[in-house]
Amino acid sequence: MVVSDTIFALSSGGLPSGVAVIRISGPGCSNALTAMIGKIPAPRHASLCSIRNRNGDILDQGLVLFFPNPASFTGEDSAELHIHGGRATVRAALDALAAIPGLRPAEAGEFSRRAFHNGKLDLVEIEGLADIVSAQTEMQRRLALEHAAGGVSKLYDDWTRRLTHARAMIEAELDFADEEDVPGAVGQTIREDLRAICAEIAQHLKGARAGEIIRDGLTVVITGPPNVGKSSLINYLAGRDIAIVTDIPGTTRDVIAVDLDLDGFAVRVLDTAGIRDTVEVVEMEGIRRARSAVASADLILRLVDKSESVATISTAAAQHGGAPTIYIAPKSDLDDRTGNTARPGSIIPISTRTGDGMEALLDTIRQHLPHVTDAAAFAIPSRERHNDALRTALHAIEDALAFDAQSLELQAESLRMAANAIGRITGRVDVENLLDVIFSEFCIGK
Repeated sequence: MVVSDTIFALSSGGLPSGVAVIRISGPGCSNALTAMIGKIPAPRHASLCSIRNRNGDILDQGLVLFFPNPASFTGEDSAELHIHGGRATVRAALDALAAIPGLRPAEAGEFSRRAFHNGKLDLVEIEGLADIVSAQTEMQRRLALEHAAGGVSKLYDDWTRRLTHARAMIEAELDFADEEDVPGAVGQTIREDLRAICAEIAQHLKGARAGEIIRDGLTVVITGPPNVGKSSLINYLAGRDIAIVTDIPGTTRDVIAVDLDLDGFAVRVLDTAGIRDTVEVVEMEGIRRARSAVASADLILRLVDKSESVATISTAAAQHGGAPTIYIAPKSDLDDRTGNTARPGSIIPISTRTGDGMEALLDTIRQHLPHVTDAAAFAIPSRERHNDALRTALHAIEDALAFDAQSLELQAESLRMAANAIGRITGRVDVENLLDVIFSEFCIGK
């Protein structure tokens, strides 16, 4: 990325549309506005302008906004052209911008990258913005907004500040032990706060699974023997016919997925091939994929056929691994399978034809969704890289606490590793501020 370049791109999505927004950012922004509209509008005020190409031909009329640096999204001089969203109109405006010397089309994510390099956003906030754009459910929106608004970053910055302070106290005792302003045994005074940070990080990591489910969705796999009603169930949940339903066993050969919105949570339901012994090559591949889906499921809906023995069901349950399983008796309008007390756990009778039992099934699925009640519940990790860095920091702090009072150098090094691990989450890895902390806390060299 060449920061000296001025970049532009369509920022408002697909065409055609009622309005299209073209964003410009970089040192040549003012020159681009002068060339396109003949002036530089008043900062942060929408101005109705004629937009022209280099030959003076009017391309469109639209609203133009100018954001001088550093008070812009990227921290650079920036502008937005709000024009009509016809394909030809937008193409003409983009071509006119490309003809201006020093301007080029932006690369993917380049506006956000410049915002990061200019200190306007950290990595967590940028990831949150990306998640806002892709959010499809209410819970995804709320989680993304918490990250984009900086709520989680403030938590990480607070931990980093406290770790840096603790390390500064230890470094001060090591390097300035003869100074009157440096209290003795500061290494012991910070241990209580380090234990508190450990507890806070451990509690924060408990929300990692909830963050994963909210952001990526709960994966629910429907499994069972052939012709038991799996495809009928996914069709009912989807509200449309997405899977072929016949009386012929083995109709489903591949994994069929449907995305649902359940109480604001994303739930991906997978219909799989019926598992049975077969020599048919295509069906064998479908069964292999079905078993693979079951192995990676968050929740399993195991449809039980009335002809299955307890041993068969128990063997299938053992193959599910650690994923929780809901046992379902389909086609309850045709017969009654709820009386067999030998079956594992409780069993939910349903009928996709009449809808009986479906609400009970959905209520049971809801029990496996995260419990979030307020905004604070969304201050949780949302990506595996966050989790990895937090675990690294937690282990490093625990190592620092395990060293005795005489091992101040080792304590300081462990705290440096912990602070750097957290800093990698936000992109704010700055070891130079350690001296600033020391000299602000003590009158060294007075």
